[in-house]
Amino acid sequence: MQNNALAEKTQTLHGATQASKKHILFNHLLMRHANDMHRYAYWLAGDKQTAEDLVQEALLRAWKSLDRLQDIKAAKGWLLTILRRENARRFERYQPKVSDIPMDELGDHEHSYDTSTEAFVLRRAIDELPEEYRTPLLKQVVEGFSQKEIAQQIGISSAGVGTRLFRARQKLRLALAS
Repeated sequence: MQNNALAEKTQTLHGATQASKKHILFNHLLMRHANDMHRYAYWLAGDKQTAEDLVQEALLRAWKSLDRLQDIKAAKGWLLTILRRENARRFERYQPKVSDIPMDELGDHEHSYDTSTEAFVLRRAIDELPEEYRTPLLKQVVEGFSQKEIAQQIGISSAGVGTRLFRARQKLRLALAS
């Protein structure tokens, strides 16, 4: 009888330890990657509130599936993938609301999204970059990956990533100067 009670307590303690490990790991991931997640979410959503909602939903999904993270070194990419998929779900759930208010009665509302001409021109110039230059640039500037991390993700050398980043910025300067 006493052995059963001891076994139960040991099992409970072991479970608590596993839960504690999960909390510690999740807090570590959160502290390390929260800024990158917010920056990427803002890039995706273009709106601070929507970006915060996306990050919250992505973190909830990450918490629920934390046991599926096999390599801690891949955590940032894993979290950003969850965030990107959560953004896609946002569009799947989107149901436009129909309103009978005439357009001229709708006031001009300020957006937190940068709608300036300069921002439009910059986004367009980035979109027009060849994929081989655009991808590393967005991964570094928007997603916050290092040159070494980008190299691992796209399967080229770190020097190759550096060259592509240099050429991407060079092409952007030329496009924006004209």
